[in-house]
Amino acid sequence: MNPAEPIRCPWSLQSQLYRDYHDTEWGRPLHGDDAMFERLCLEAFQSGLAWITILRKRPAFRAAFAGFVIDKVAEFDDTDRTRLLADPGIVRNRAKIDAAIANAKVARELDTSLDELIWSFAPPMRPRPRTIADVPATTLESIALAKELKRRGFRFVGPTTAYALMQATGLVDDHLADCWVGNGSP
Repeated sequence: MNPAEPIRCPWSLQSQLYRDYHDTEWGRPLHGDDAMFERLCLEAFQSGLAWITILRKRPAFRAAFAGFVIDKVAEFDDTDRTRLLADPGIVRNRAKIDAAIANAKVARELDTSLDELIWSFAPPMRPRPRTIADVPATTLESIALAKELKRRGFRFVGPTTAYALMQATGLVDDHLADCWVGNGSP
């Protein structure tokens, strides 16, 4: 490691794309219904794959899914589904594509904003983890968030995906204690 480089979470050292994502996005509070919808979709598409795959394909995902604007994706039809299944720039998984479209329809009809719904499950601030082994795959809050999203009709939102969403959007700060990024706790 270069002594001039700041200390980062170990997972971010695998590529420049990971470093950039870690340094500028991951774990930083995110707001906005369309922004949260994008992250929800991308975390679902990541299920079973490496996150680097999704990061590499994110520009294509954004183009294919109309910038993840909920109202636009909610109007996708069979022609769009066929187009998405043929798009080599994205993950062409029928169940995940169908879930993204269905989730947009659900998000559009919520009685609250998607942003408010997700953020309502943010846990109290806790000390940052000391090691990667201290980072959970799920928490009581992610289990509750997944259960509520499913109750409302969302798909591909299990507790692990919900926790990854919480990490990515800053509901929790899982940057390691010695990482230069993150707001941490005393």
